[in-house]
Amino acid sequence: MEKCKIFQDWKYNKHDVKIRIVLVAFRIAQCLNKKNKFIRAFALPYLFLYKIFVFWFFHIELHWNLNIGEGLRIIHGYSLVIHPNARIGNHVTLRHCVTIGNNGKSGEAPIIMDNVNVGANAVIIGPVTIGENAVIGAGAVVTKNVEKNSVVVGNPAKNLRYIK
Repeated sequence: MEKCKIFQDWKYNKHDVKIRIVLVAFRIAQCLNKKNKFIRAFALPYLFLYKIFVFWFFHIELHWNLNIGEGLRIIHGYSLVIHPNARIGNHVTLRHCVTIGNNGKSGEAPIIMDNVNVGANAVIIGPVTIGENAVIGAGAVVTKNVEKNSVVVGNPAKNLRYIK
């Protein structure tokens, strides 16, 4: 079984103690959920308190089944919603009011590769893949795949340029 990395996001979120606490609580919930059924039965109170603590108090929806790589950086994490089936790579930056979810038709959620930077109020929905080193502009609505090293902005999101 893979080792739980509870403090793997600690150094990437130096700017906000609240986000550090939320991410540590998230990683603990992930570790407890991955253990065997016996441990998970005793972890249910923690998972319940985690849901209340993170969602109700901080308005951040990070389900413990979410697949997130190391180095997640959340800036002003208020009203952040990520679908439980989404996959997020390493060293991804998310800003406030970001929504990453499915479109309700297929049930498939986005895949966000490594080193992606997502601007405030961006919406990424449907079975899309965001390529490595991409930048999603503030307020962009992404419903199609984004190539690596590109910048997309607008509603619907359009490729602005490629990063060299």
